[in-house]
Amino acid sequence: MKMLFLVRHAESIENATKHTGFYENPRPWTGPAAHALSRDVVGLTPRGFLQCLWLRQTLRDLSGPAPAIRTSQYRRALDTAALSLPGLPYEVTALLNEQHYGAATYMTEQELYATYPEGAEYRQTRKHLWTPPGPGGESLADGVMRRAMAFIDGLHTTSAPDVVAFTHHTAILALRAVLERQPVTELVDESRVRKTPNAAVLVYEQVDGLFHARGTVEPDC
Repeated sequence: MKMLFLVRHAESIENATKHTGFYENPRPWTGPAAHALSRDVVGLTPRGFLQCLWLRQTLRDLSGPAPAIRTSQYRRALDTAALSLPGLPYEVTALLNEQHYGAATYMTEQELYATYPEGAEYRQTRKHLWTPPGPGGESLADGVMRRAMAFIDGLHTTSAPDVVAFTHHTAILALRAVLERQPVTELVDESRVRKTPNAAVLVYEQVDGLFHARGTVEPDC
């Protein structure tokens, strides 16, 4: 038996100031610069630090004493892992990265549709299939799903009884689709109503080779 805990990173500066600090129109950065900013610079808010303290106690209660820790390459996930499980080693993997939005990173919808009008209708009606323009752009249904499947496949060779994975909103949609054997379209529709909160912990138990959802624990801060 093995337990898997999926953790969405704690609140980041981008989460808190999405419509006032990062999504300017016109965007002040090129696509590659915007992606580098998102990956390497964006850190946690004061509320995010409090959520990490909540995670420290919550994960201690949920998992065993020496879980295998995996985290995406993004600073907000790395910081959440380091602050939530201090002193424990962790493995960084691109398989847990957020969806790569390529040249569209940090573009407002207005700017995106004005710059790339040929993809507007497809993004509005089939967002999970939409591949963002520019180098590195990946769709949820293809690129992110493939990474999610590779991550889950790799868990079967992990010797630790518990795995804690720090990741992102869109990556969680793909991971849930694989773990819960649900169509990703249903999960996208669900997320339009309510996203997985920052610092929430999704709990899965592995039985006879399959993972089963055992609930979600959400922060009170």
